[in-house]
Amino acid sequence: MTRNLADAVESMEQLSTAWRAMVLDRDPGADVRDLPGVAVRWADSRFAFWNCVTLTETGVGPDLLAQRLDQAAAVMRSKGHAGFLWVFEDLLDAGARAGLVEAAGRAGLSLAFSGTGMAGDLLPLPEPSHPELTFARVTTDEQLRAYADLNSRAYGMPLEDGRDGLLGSARWKKEVHAYLGMRGDEPVSCAATVEADGRLFVVLVATDPRWQRRGYGEAVTRKALYEGARATGLTRATLHATAAGAPVYPRIGFVPNSPLHFFALVD
Repeated sequence: MTRNLADAVESMEQLSTAWRAMVLDRDPGADVRDLPGVAVRWADSRFAFWNCVTLTETGVGPDLLAQRLDQAAAVMRSKGHAGFLWVFEDLLDAGARAGLVEAAGRAGLSLAFSGTGMAGDLLPLPEPSHPELTFARVTTDEQLRAYADLNSRAYGMPLEDGRDGLLGSARWKKEVHAYLGMRGDEPVSCAATVEADGRLFVVLVATDPRWQRRGYGEAVTRKALYEGARATGLTRATLHATAAGAPVYPRIGFVPNSPLHFFALVD
C-alpha cells in the first residue's frame, strides 16, 4: 500500500467510524449497513450531512466504479431526505478518477462540492486563545441550538435542518468536545472533536458568514482539539475539509491527503 493510498484509507475509515456513531446518536434505527464496496451511514435527517454513503474499496477501476455508483444512487433514492455520496479520489485508479464526474452523471448523481481529507500527528497543541473570543463548551440545549444554527448559516441551510441534526442529543453535550467561539454574548464560530478509532476526528466546523476571515474558525478548532486531546490523550487527528475551509487546517498542523468529492442525486 502506498503512502497516499494508506492516507486515503485512513480518511475513509475515519468517516465510516465517526459517522456511524453520529447517525446512530441521531436515530438509533439509522441505516448503518456495510455493503460490498459501499458503507451506508444514513439517519434520514433533514440535516443532509447525517445522510451519507461512501465507497470503501481500493484500486477501483471504471467498470467497478460504475457498479458502485449505481448501487449508491439506489440507496439514496430509497431514502426520505437528501444526502451525499462521499468519494475519496485516491481510492480509485487513474482511469476511474479521470471519468468520475461523467460516471456519476450516468448514475443520476451530480457533483455538489469538493474538499480534501486531512490528518496529522499534531497533538497536544498549546492552549489556544484569540483576542476577540472566549470559548464555551456545549453543555446546554441553548448552546447546542446555537451550534446547529451556526452550521445552518455557514452551509446555507434552513435553521430547522441544522436543528433536526443536533437538538435533543445528549452525546453532543457530554461525549463530544464541542465548543462555541463567543464574541461577547454572541456565538460566532464552532468546532468539535470526537474520538474515532484512536484518533480525534474534527466535525462540523462553522463560522457565521458575517464573521468570517477573522481567524475565528481556526481558533475554535484549536480549542476543540486542545480539550479533546487533554481528555483522551490522543495525539493524531483527522478531518474532512471543504474547499473553502481547507486553507485553515495546515496552519494547525494537518496534512492534506485524498481529494474528496460530494455527489447529490440529480433532481
